[in-house]
Amino acid sequence: MKIQEVSEKYALSADTLRYYERVGLIPPVTRTLSGIRNYSELDIRRVEFIKCMRSAGLPIEVLIDYMELVQQGDATIGARKDILKEQREQLIARMSEMQKTLDILNHKIQVYESVMLEAEKQIKIEE
Repeated sequence: MKIQEVSEKYALSADTLRYYERVGLIPPVTRTLSGIRNYSELDIRRVEFIKCMRSAGLPIEVLIDYMELVQQGDATIGARKDILKEQREQLIARMSEMQKTLDILNHKIQVYESVMLEAEKQIKIEE
């Protein structure tokens, strides 16, 4: 799959994909004879994983460390699991904060809707 296709499929810019390759998040992508990147299924799965982890809020640096451990093989499984568990805890904390924010927003909206409903009742009474 060419870089433009991967870019469109995962809503990532071609520059972002090149950056991921440059910093080692994905190994150098095979190129055609004319020099065009040709993403393999494995490359695409890595892009998918990286996009998912970035959506979860993982910093690039953590992902780079994680992918370096992946390249080192099975001896690093414990370290990789520890990284994922730590990131999961951070995500849970962020989600909890977001839920609190959502609860506050919902309450404020409900207050405004109550005020508007009361104002409408007053208008009907006066008519």
